[in-house]
Amino acid sequence: MIVAGFILLAVGAADLVRQFAPRRWIGYLTVTVVLLLLGSVSDALLPMALALVVGALWVWSMPTERPAPLGFWPAVLLAVVSVGAVVGFGARPDAGLIGAVWRLRSPFGEVPFDLALLALGAGVFLLESANLVVRAALDGEHTWRPADPAATPVTAVADTAAAPGTAAASETAAATETDAEVASAPRDPRGGFKGGRLIGPLERILVLILTLAAAYPILAAMLAAKGIVRFPEISRDGETGARAEYFLVGSLVSWVIALGAAFLVWWAAHS
Repeated sequence: MIVAGFILLAVGAADLVRQFAPRRWIGYLTVTVVLLLLGSVSDALLPMALALVVGALWVWSMPTERPAPLGFWPAVLLAVVSVGAVVGFGARPDAGLIGAVWRLRSPFGEVPFDLALLALGAGVFLLESANLVVRAALDGEHTWRPADPAATPVTAVADTAAAPGTAAASETAAATETDAEVASAPRDPRGGFKGGRLIGPLERILVLILTLAAAYPILAAMLAAKGIVRFPEISRDGETGARAEYFLVGSLVSWVIALGAAFLVWWAAHS
């Protein structure tokens, strides 16, 4: 259990750190120090070291700037390792120094340190790492993706060339000057906001919490509500079905990840 907790925490924290590109190395160093302290006080230095290795391999195999070279297979391998660690090792009778002072009560009873670390690691993984898995699945299936507004050039390009001195040339020059002024104007920071980057993690965290709390009717209502909200957009899809495929692949992969994390924590709690 402690092995899976450290691995998921290392992978999830590494992906969160990658969002801060200019000072990324500071984040990596901070994550390493925190994991080292947790491993020291919980008598789990070997699982901690294994987690650092797995986190480094994850960062290499699941890049953020380009499509993943191995697709979503690193996520499959990570799931197998996590499930095997929980099923094969289970809970430890002694959690080291922190086990002597650790006391965490919940409506379901006492929560051991190993289980709390596993739940924390699963939650952190669902924030940004799951986004990378969903993106890799969409790229692997060559699924249609919405165009990024930030990547669209502001300056328009004329389809035909106009002769110098003509009225068309004057209009083209005026349009070019107007486009240049628009391009030089400060960009609204909200214009490039990607709602899916926030909606996805929140949705997965809710799925995790509602599943562990056995609130299945609320969970079903929430998932159905998402489909109702997306229905007008999907209904305008036409004959290609690209938007529907994008919605189904992305949502199903995201839900499977969240339900898998919930099942992993539930199994650990009842083992």
